[in-house]
Amino acid sequence: MKIEREEISLSQAQKDVDHWIKTIGVRYFSELTNMTILMEEVGELARIMSRKYGEQSFKESDKGKDLGDEMADVLWVLICLANQTGVDLTEALQKNFQKKNIRDKDRHKNNDKLK
Repeated sequence: MKIEREEISLSQAQKDVDHWIKTIGVRYFSELTNMTILMEEVGELARIMSRKYGEQSFKESDKGKDLGDEMADVLWVLICLANQTGVDLTEALQKNFQKKNIRDKDRHKNNDKLK
């Protein structure tokens, strides 16, 4: 299955991942398994970030790793978890923006550490 779009909405991404899981991936792993896979993927992303932007040097096995691909792996598993638990990521993100707009309206502007 090849997805070719300039842009993809969160809603469409959820549908596309679900379709892939059900047609190619056979079935979803359990929620707990996917949660641990998510942590593994976040760890792989952290490893690349620490080497690219931090003080750690690259090991041979780290060279050639694609930062975007690692981020996409994290997003993929997060989308799987959203699908499995009935979370509409579009709605959740919209609510999260609303929460942050209220809670953090002046918080970051008034943070001396950010000036």
